[in-house]
Amino acid sequence: MKVNFQKILEKSPVEASAPCRIDAGGTLDISTFYLPLQHLAPSTMNIALDLRTCVTLNPFATGKIKISSAGFKSVIVSPQRASFRHPMGLIFAVAAYFNAQGVHIHIDSASPPKSALGGSSVAAVALIAAFSKVFSPDQNPVPTKDHIALLAHGIEAGVAGVPCGLQDQLAAAHGGVNAWYWKADGGKTPFHRFSLLARRNFKELQRHLLLCYCGKPHQSKDINGKWVRQFLEGRNRAVWEAIILNTHRLEKAFAQKDFNTAAEAVLSETKLRLKMTPDVLDATGTRFFMSAKAEGCGARFTGAGGGGCVWAVGEADRILSLKEEWESIISKIKDARLLPVVIDGTGVL
Repeated sequence: MKVNFQKILEKSPVEASAPCRIDAGGTLDISTFYLPLQHLAPSTMNIALDLRTCVTLNPFATGKIKISSAGFKSVIVSPQRASFRHPMGLIFAVAAYFNAQGVHIHIDSASPPKSALGGSSVAAVALIAAFSKVFSPDQNPVPTKDHIALLAHGIEAGVAGVPCGLQDQLAAAHGGVNAWYWKADGGKTPFHRFSLLARRNFKELQRHLLLCYCGKPHQSKDINGKWVRQFLEGRNRAVWEAIILNTHRLEKAFAQKDFNTAAEAVLSETKLRLKMTPDVLDATGTRFFMSAKAEGCGARFTGAGGGGCVWAVGEADRILSLKEEWESIISKIKDARLLPVVIDGTGVL
């Protein structure tokens, strides 16, 4: 369907936003892993955070698309010449899906660029929601949150050139504190969602969490690529089985508000990942991890690691002590900082 986005947006710009996430059990949301390991009920756990990525659609020159986002150079191009290999290639690909032109896509994220909090996937979810608002209901039915997440994942998998997981898109679409069980039963969706905590418990949980940007952008493709290659070669299968069992343990701990066990489970997963790929934590990330361990908390890199953020969980008094330790470390690292932990229960808007 051809839509004159420029004309519609001249009447009123369109905006949508979605939250980022912290996570555990990641990579198991890739079918390369969850299908062969189906007998163990592989799952991923994530917590959506109110560090939202906002996408605004404004009118632009006929036959052109402009994309602007902090941390990236603005780009103007005709849709036919938009490269999906560009740093903004995923955004161009989403725009192509909607056959968009005459649009300025402005992306404003509350999380640092390349912080391993799911940024590009979150932007894709928000952008799909924004484009969907341009259509009237009779032109295009309002998509469900599952549909938005699946479409964002499908587009990303199509242009990424590497296997992609689905947990980032789901956290962005749904919000909340969830376990996602990856299935192979031939249904429309490859997952079951289990909410671990009701919204009324979010404030209490926030007292048990800490999040820090380590000052260095992540490079998740390299690490994810290593995990995929190792798995396909028959290496570290036992480690992935242990990660699945450990993620189940973590989910149960969060549901029961057992933050000592949650800390132990997060600590265990990080050790398992380090066993496979020591570079999931760089020297800076290792300092945050070791200080959390010393305080009786568990800490894990976000996403596939290799820079970006580290998050921690533990009893509230230990998290307070850890906060002081992390602030001391941060004071000596350029661009590093603590990020606010406010759990988002809404998802894409």
